[in-house]
Amino acid sequence: MQLLQKIKKKLKLIYFSGSNYHCPFCGYSSKSLEVVGHDLPVLREKQVIGGGRRPAGCYKCHSRDRERLLYAFIIEELKLPPETRILHIAPEIKLSKILLNKNFNEYICGDLHTPGYHYPDYVKNINILNIPYEDNHFDIVICNHVLEHIPQDIEAMTELRRVLKPGGKAILQVPISKNNQSTHEDFTISDPKKREELFGQFDHVRIYGQDYFSRLESAGFLVNKVNISEKYKKLGVNPAEDIFFCEKKNT
Repeated sequence: MQLLQKIKKKLKLIYFSGSNYHCPFCGYSSKSLEVVGHDLPVLREKQVIGGGRRPAGCYKCHSRDRERLLYAFIIEELKLPPETRILHIAPEIKLSKILLNKNFNEYICGDLHTPGYHYPDYVKNINILNIPYEDNHFDIVICNHVLEHIPQDIEAMTELRRVLKPGGKAILQVPISKNNQSTHEDFTISDPKKREELFGQFDHVRIYGQDYFSRLESAGFLVNKVNISEKYKKLGVNPAEDIFFCEKKNT
C-alpha cells in the first residue's frame, strides 16, 4: 500500500509539472495549483480573502498561497539584516526553518501549544496575550492567521505592539471579508459546527471586515497595506491579499 501511494504521488507530480508556478520551499514547478480549503457558504457570501475553496497549494510539499506570500515579502522584499530580532507567532514550519537558518540575532517562535499539535522543539509555549519578553524587544513580529482565533484580539494586538521596539514592524495577516465593512464576531458561540457555519472554521471566533484597519490602529499601530502579488505571480500568491505591514507608533 505504501509503495502504491509513492507511485501515485510520483505520477501526480509528473502530470502537474510545468512552468507556470514555482514553490520556493520545495522547488517544485507546476502548470497549476492544488485545490485546497473548504467550500463554505459564509466564505463565498462574505468573499473572504485567505479562505474558501481555491487553487492555492503546492502539489509536492502542500505549501499554501499565504505561506508563500510571507516568504516573498520577508525573504525577497524585506531582506532583513543579521542583527534583526524576530518574534514569530504560530510559525509556519517551512518558513520558520528558513528563517532559523538565517542566524538572526534572535529568532523566537511561539504558540500556545495544544494537545495533538506537534511543533519542532525550537517553538516555545507562548501565550500571545502574555508574551514573556520585555517592552521594546523585537524589530519584527510575524503573526499570520492567528488573531481570528482569539476573542481578545485587541489585547493581543496591543501585546504584540508592546514587545516591538519603537518603529518596529509587524506583519498581521487575517482572513478578511472583501465586501463587509464590519467584523462579524460572537463569543457566545462555542459549538465547533456553528463556528464553522458562521466564521468559516471550527476554531475561529470572527470574520474580519474592512474595519480591521481601524482595529489595528486602535491598538497603537500605523497601518500600511502592501500588495506584491503582481511581482510574485509565479509563487501562486493570492492577487487579492494585501499584506498588513504595521509599525509601532513612537510614544
